[in-house]
Amino acid sequence: MSTLDPAGARAHLARRATTVQQSAVRDVFDIAMNPDLVSLAGGNPWLSGLPLEELGATAQRLIAREGTASLQYGPGQGLECMRVAACAVMAADGIPDADPELVVITPGSQAAIDTACRAFANPGDVVVVEDPTFVGALTSFGTWQLDAVATPTDEHGLVPADLDATLARLEAEGRRVAFLYTIPSFANPSGLLLPADRRDAVAAVCERHGVLIVEDNPYGQIAFDGAPVAPIAAAHRERTVYLGTMSKIFSPGVRVGWALVPEALHREFYLCAESAFIHASTTSQMLSTAFVTEYDWQGHVRGVTGLYRSRAQALQAAIAEHWDPGFTFTPPAGGFFLWGSLPAGVDAVELMHRGIAAGAVFVPGAAFTPVPGTHSTLRLAYSFVDEETLAEGVRRLAPVVNTAMEGAR
Repeated sequence: MSTLDPAGARAHLARRATTVQQSAVRDVFDIAMNPDLVSLAGGNPWLSGLPLEELGATAQRLIAREGTASLQYGPGQGLECMRVAACAVMAADGIPDADPELVVITPGSQAAIDTACRAFANPGDVVVVEDPTFVGALTSFGTWQLDAVATPTDEHGLVPADLDATLARLEAEGRRVAFLYTIPSFANPSGLLLPADRRDAVAAVCERHGVLIVEDNPYGQIAFDGAPVAPIAAAHRERTVYLGTMSKIFSPGVRVGWALVPEALHREFYLCAESAFIHASTTSQMLSTAFVTEYDWQGHVRGVTGLYRSRAQALQAAIAEHWDPGFTFTPPAGGFFLWGSLPAGVDAVELMHRGIAAGAVFVPGAAFTPVPGTHSTLRLAYSFVDEETLAEGVRRLAPVVNTAMEGAR
């Protein structure tokens, strides 16, 4: 039997498949598996505080009690119990009146992003994104042959006036904007927190231009001051598709997320989701429901948030001690990440390779933007690394960073 050679194999691929690239973050994850490296790359939640024995007993009880139903196909929209549990989480986010009937459960919020592309965008459409933005979303937009167009941010996140100008320019060009994709709370990768008044202003701009908002909120409850800012969807439900996830408050391994969808768009979104993955894991939904209804899940979130706050402070202290003060960053107020900038012209991708040789790894900012060119930004993740290891990673990177800073003067 003959085998396909690479050239022949490409003839079988859809055009969209030939342009898909593995996420730069996933590439770095592969590198970061080297035990000799200190990884400041992966935005993994800290899971060691979970009551693992109790959760194991709960999983065993669920399967025994629910029998084959726990292992069987489930409804495409998601189990009712999980949709109600998602509404309880959204109430803590700042949306107290979410309707379970308008919730669609997905295998993580990445699947919800992909479903938004499937439901709302045609090939060649524009998705407007804050710059920088989540690399996983950029990958989905590329797969669906969408044009991600960046709109500027400042130290507080999206700038409504700039968003207005971006949308006006796209209208003048005759482009169809499928939606605005935004992470207003402790964004990945920037860590920025969009103030409440700007959230209303962003919603007003989008309404004026007839643009849908896809609001992704995986980090909203990881607020170091204990006070999450209400999502855009709290006050602007009919123009906002709101995405949530169990990944940061419980476990990314269960692969359970959701979308709260405007009633006028719900049926189409649900059908597009069902056509892609039928339904999220029944077993995972049951376990996630139990975590919300039977455990002190909010106490767990408060506990890990305190841990992340201490780690963010340790990372900043190590940077202040070991790195050239010309390296600038916005102190994190929540979430998993510190976003920093070197002088213009410094290539953070090249710096990453030098850092790996020095024994530590981060993610260069070029992974998080649709804007081509050399980028002098980088993301440092502190969520999954203890304070001593964070400091060691900063120390290992110090000669690399400081040499680059000196050369840029």
